[in-house]
Amino acid sequence: MTTGLGLRAGMIAASIALAAGLSGVALAARAGAAVAHEGGAKRPKICLVLSGGGARGAAHVGVLKVLEEYRVPIDCIAGTSMGALVGGAYAAGMNMAEMDQIIGEISTELLFKDKPPRQELSMRLKEDDYEVFFTPELGVGGGTLRLGKGLVTGVQLETVLRRLTKVKGFHHFDDLPIPYRAVATDLVTGKPVVFSEGELASVMRASMSVPGAVAPVEYQGMVLVDGMLTSNLPVEVARAMGADIVIAVDVGTPLLTRDELNGLLGVTAQMLNILTQQNVDASLASLKPSDILITPELGDYSTANFNSLPKIAPLGEAAARKLADRLAALSIPPEEYAALRRQQTVEVASDVRPVDQIRIESLQSVNPVAVRSVMQTQAGKPIDQQVLDSDMRRIYGMGNFEHVSYHFVDEPGERILVVDAVEKFWGLNTVRFGLGLSSDFKGDAYYNLVASYRKKWLNSLGAEWRTDAQIGNTSALTSEFYQPLRPQGDYFVAPNVGLQRSVYNLYQGSQRIAMYDITSRLVGVDLGSVFGPYGELRLGMVNGALSPELDTGPPSLSPGVSSVNQGAFTAKLLLDQLDSAHFPRNGWRGGVNIFHSTGALGADLDYTKWSADGSAAYSFGDHTFNLGAKAGGHLGANLLPRYDLFQWGGFLQQSGYPSGALIGQNIEFGRLMYYQRVFKGTLFEGAFAGISAEVGKVGDPLVPGSPDGTLKSSSVFVGADTPFGPAYLGFGRAVEGASSVYFFLGRPF
Repeated sequence: MTTGLGLRAGMIAASIALAAGLSGVALAARAGAAVAHEGGAKRPKICLVLSGGGARGAAHVGVLKVLEEYRVPIDCIAGTSMGALVGGAYAAGMNMAEMDQIIGEISTELLFKDKPPRQELSMRLKEDDYEVFFTPELGVGGGTLRLGKGLVTGVQLETVLRRLTKVKGFHHFDDLPIPYRAVATDLVTGKPVVFSEGELASVMRASMSVPGAVAPVEYQGMVLVDGMLTSNLPVEVARAMGADIVIAVDVGTPLLTRDELNGLLGVTAQMLNILTQQNVDASLASLKPSDILITPELGDYSTANFNSLPKIAPLGEAAARKLADRLAALSIPPEEYAALRRQQTVEVASDVRPVDQIRIESLQSVNPVAVRSVMQTQAGKPIDQQVLDSDMRRIYGMGNFEHVSYHFVDEPGERILVVDAVEKFWGLNTVRFGLGLSSDFKGDAYYNLVASYRKKWLNSLGAEWRTDAQIGNTSALTSEFYQPLRPQGDYFVAPNVGLQRSVYNLYQGSQRIAMYDITSRLVGVDLGSVFGPYGELRLGMVNGALSPELDTGPPSLSPGVSSVNQGAFTAKLLLDQLDSAHFPRNGWRGGVNIFHSTGALGADLDYTKWSADGSAAYSFGDHTFNLGAKAGGHLGANLLPRYDLFQWGGFLQQSGYPSGALIGQNIEFGRLMYYQRVFKGTLFEGAFAGISAEVGKVGDPLVPGSPDGTLKSSSVFVGADTPFGPAYLGFGRAVEGASSVYFFLGRPF
């Protein structure tokens, strides 16, 4: 979505047979075809029509500035796509200073980075971020894999639109400071849909849903996409609102050049552009001599240049000034215009009346009680718009829905808040794939391929069965049945089983001296509690066996036993409020793990191992400081066995040493990182460059001669969020002299 061609090519999912025009659509009309002056005289009713065109629609803001400068009264507004956004904001009472702020805040990343704030996601979704998954969820059903309806779902787009609109909640658009209409397209019938009421941000989002790029909106049985396909310049909508004079602003959807017609995507995108232009041409043909057409010259700016909105807006201003004489003819006296604008910029109060009930509609699998449990809005209490918006994000953060919105319904004797939570059409049985790679450029390279299959909402309490398979340096097959004990999901039981084979290297200093294959077979069960989106506590038992085998190295390093029985009580606390697992810029995370091996559960050895870690990030601008720490050891007199020691070392974990080169009974480690975002992403987080300073100690090393004092090291690195996961290239050096170059695809720490 970084080029105009890419955005337009995303429209392939839309049927190219959609018919242009407005026939068969009932348009709500506003009575009266003229507006009274203060002295009782009539003046023509003027309606502003703003076209779609993606980022090119920022030119509408420049046009509005000139209209205000010439005191041209605007009595109604009709818009499509980006025209619906700008027109809706202005109709809802925004002044030009606020409009400038809006276009300064909007970016491609802000609009189309799909997930809501990570802090609001469920803990199970957050934990996925620490895996090496790179594909989206794929629905599994009927022997096929199914994808979503767009590159992004549009939930984040709608969240941003809620923040950028002054009018919150459901409204009749004739009651806004300036009467308003927005146009979308019904993807099933191919006809335009004109909104005369609704929740403003949801209406804007429907009008801006570019087919193939942003998932359609399901509303009252319709599947809605961008209005540009059927009415990109909605002149007839303005006529239906009673306009005597139309001021139409056409920012255009430019056709691709011959050189850009370089394949099926380009040809199909051009066909859609031609169809869009045809409905625009029909609207232009309906303009009267008294109407005014403004066509900004936007050069090479594409529909996807959302990072350039402040540069595009002045081009609309320049185009409007070319028609200064005609605009001046519509001017009204200064006092009258000032009074009109005071009236039009009065903030519309949100309807905060309490609701009598909250209704969750159209759920097939998800228990409505689970949805209500994440909401803070309650029946019988006044509506707090910010709380309600947060509720929508938390519901989406449950991970079960492709779209979440709401509306109010007034029924006899009661007011109802209806939550429209649309379950993922591709189903709640899903699969994801992942890939992790690493290399130290000295001959050691590792890979892991991952597949994860999940069956969700197996019962009304929200049971989930998850099975993960991995092959590579670590090969594993694990399965867990996660059973909440209440629909709210705050308590759960989780029996699990796992089979794993891992390769471990043994080092003396920086020299590898042996390699072990360790196979484990474990069965366990956890009881747990979830603290909303903040954390999770698990208490459990595990039983099984571990089989170590010397792969390479001197026979003297042989483990000496073929199998070790294991049985332990476990405890795990995880808290996570980081805004990103890959390149966190704000927030914190921490965890504590305890493994109490005991003969009472069949273990060969009695010992207790503990560890704790945490990190916190703080940013100003593109600059971030990230502080991390880890500690661990044994409780009581019994030492940790050789097969369960702490293994440390590697990139950002005592940089300079090979990965896993430091093995001992206990660990103390601290790290301070600084990184700067050097490139902003669109759907991804961008690219970063940084440094780290690290100090630590791995006490009582397993191998004599390994470092056992205080270790100091540092690193320099570059990293980027890519379609295949986070990628890092770094160089680390220890004060003691060890150094390494590292490459990672996937989280290195």
